Amino acid sequence: MRTGMTVAGDGPSIWVVGDRYTIKASGDDTGGAFSMIEAWVSPQSGPPPHLHHREDEAFYILEGSLEFHADGQTFRPDPGAWISLARGSLHWFRNVGETPARMLIMTTPAGLEQFFLEVGRPAADGDEPTPPSQQEIDRLIEAAPRYGLEIRLPAH
Repeated sequence: MRTGMTVAGDGPSIWVVGDRYTIKASGDDTGGAFSMIEAWVSPQSGPPPHLHHREDEAFYILEGSLEFHADGQTFRPDPGAWISLARGSLHWFRNVGETPARMLIMTTPAGLEQFFLEVGRPAADGDEPTPPSQQEIDRLIEAAPRYGLEIRLPAH
């Protein structure tokens, strides 16, 4: 693990199916122990139902109105709340508010950040979110098994 400091706003940022993820600490920074990602979730956006087979995941809500679904439970945490999910937990979240939501996502061990870097597109200051294209969704589904992820898209 490296000793160091990250400045606010630092870290690679990518758009992943409409949400912006900034990697604050990667596995390279933590000796593979964990990753820390700042998520900016657009209104009415969020990932599809999925499971992580390799890592536990935790969320610290910074601002906004998020609704989480995990293993048959639904909850709406307030800013300042901490949510922990064990690997193998079927879950998803959605920004149910009218303004962007922000949270920190920690995964143990690290690795999820590499998935985001592979499937996302680089984000720059001033970028606006766009709805995910079919190509982005296909790339997400194709890459997921390599990272121990199982995506469960709703049937149309």
